[in-house]
Amino acid sequence: MCGIVGAIAVRPVAEILLEGLRRLEYRGYDSAGMALLNTQGITRVRRAGKVQALADALAQEPVIGNLGIAHTRWATHGKPTEANAHPHMSGAELAVVHNGIIENYEVIKAALQAQGYVFSSDTDTEVVAHLLDLNYRQSGELYTALRATLAELEGAFALGIMHRQQPDKLLAARKGSPLVIGVGMGENFIASDQLALLPVTDRFMFLEDGDIAELSCSGIKVHDDQDHAVERAVHLYEHTGAAAEKGPFKHFMLKEIYEQPQVMRQVLEGRVYKDHLLEQAFGVAAAEVFDQVKSVQLLACGTSYHAGMVARYWIEELAGIPCHVEVASEFRYRSVVIPQDTLLICLSQSGETADTLAALREVKGRVLSSLAICNVPGSSLVRETDLSLMTNAGPEIGVASTKAFTSQLVALMLTTLALARRHGLSSEQEAEIVQNLLALPEQMQDLLKLDSQIEEMSQAFAEKHHTLFLGRGSLYPVAMEGALKLKEISYIHAEAYPAGELKHGPLALVDKEMPVVAVAPKNSMLDKLKANLQEVRARGGELFVFSGDRQSIQQEEGISVISLPPVSRLMEPILYTLPLQLLSYHVAVIKGTDVDQPRNLAKSVTVE
Repeated sequence: MCGIVGAIAVRPVAEILLEGLRRLEYRGYDSAGMALLNTQGITRVRRAGKVQALADALAQEPVIGNLGIAHTRWATHGKPTEANAHPHMSGAELAVVHNGIIENYEVIKAALQAQGYVFSSDTDTEVVAHLLDLNYRQSGELYTALRATLAELEGAFALGIMHRQQPDKLLAARKGSPLVIGVGMGENFIASDQLALLPVTDRFMFLEDGDIAELSCSGIKVHDDQDHAVERAVHLYEHTGAAAEKGPFKHFMLKEIYEQPQVMRQVLEGRVYKDHLLEQAFGVAAAEVFDQVKSVQLLACGTSYHAGMVARYWIEELAGIPCHVEVASEFRYRSVVIPQDTLLICLSQSGETADTLAALREVKGRVLSSLAICNVPGSSLVRETDLSLMTNAGPEIGVASTKAFTSQLVALMLTTLALARRHGLSSEQEAEIVQNLLALPEQMQDLLKLDSQIEEMSQAFAEKHHTLFLGRGSLYPVAMEGALKLKEISYIHAEAYPAGELKHGPLALVDKEMPVVAVAPKNSMLDKLKANLQEVRARGGELFVFSGDRQSIQQEEGISVISLPPVSRLMEPILYTLPLQLLSYHVAVIKGTDVDQPRNLAKSVTVE
């Protein structure tokens, strides 16, 4: 969740960098720092805590410089102290800011110490500074030193670099962590996010993985991972405050459904490298905590509770440890027995959900450790838990959660991998799951192409007052989420059941006026689900099926089928969520309800 800002200009850049850091505060951080270069050399100012503390320090002792880099840090290696804050330096000549994780930093650190380098922080970033210095001493050219350095680094990272002996250059590199170049007139910039640079430019160049960029006041040179000079297109930022604008979409909810492919990239960026998880993304003490976990307790409300229910299937299957999921508002009011060495995972989009926070405070002292999975870095939940993983979904304006849900699911799968590797998950299994996660954006894009078919299907719900959703296994919580979405925004009464429970009561409700929606991927439960669907048809119920098997479930009278592309079994809950979101959306539009602000509901439930 770190933030990078850098600038090279014919004017002083300190205020530009400070404003950029302020605009990146939404990402979450625990310290901030800046380094500026002028004729006297590099001056570095760092502070633990908020950007305002850095601003106050610079106000007391102003620093002038036309070249600078700045950073907000979220601790992964070493505590959130001033000594661990960025920028990091090697001597007085070279300064570096870094987002991401250097996996092999311990090996590099030992080699550098053998060369006589002395380390002043606990971070993985400092090895980058010293390794760059070593390579610069050998080559005498910053670009050459950076390319040699990158060849030795393993992990996911974005870098901003400056050197006293090359005051006309700002260098940047990207591998698995976002970095954008802001294009100006007589000045150029780097940042983790376009939003940081909007006060100074609306033209942006997006680096690709492996790119190295060399910025000067007069231009930008980019080389790819093969050291070939390349041109990266310059894009105009057309929608200032785009998160708060619907753009071409009629409602925020539809916009946020369509944002999910990009959100999947954001939640994975910097958290996986090649074919494995970078578990340092969970926090400084993550590995020590995960080593001791013998059971998991998940707490959440509403949509987040459904995400937790899906995770229970994953955790118990892949990690082989007990996982309990409970609605926070019930958990906090009963006598709870918590097994030894339990990891408490709290899920909340806002991080301010009152019941989840109260439950955390009630039992925090009785668990091994606590982990927040959340979309708001500075929220109460993140501050009060030991570990955290941000979902990086961006602002979600629609009250009915969409992208926050799927990003929580991906974050929970990453958590599952961290636990499972300690309980028998092989590196080959982990690699397969990571590749399946990386395939999600493209698969989601394909699913969104079904929108027009789903809109047509939604016409059948226009005059209905009740709907039943069915699923089996990990698709049962997805059915629950589908029912919740439909009732939230269309005001149609909807319930979800495990399909095997039909004959234990819900069949009494089934008739031609009760649409039955089923999620039916092609997995080991499909034959049993098909038998359940026959029970519905035998009683005159009308079926609406999202199917992963075109051969065994076919459209006929009373059965409407939309076929979904093949997906890996573990990713089914994530991908099968999208058509249910679209179905609920289109039904609500037909019924003329307020899609983005449904009656009686609030986005963040901050009271009991």
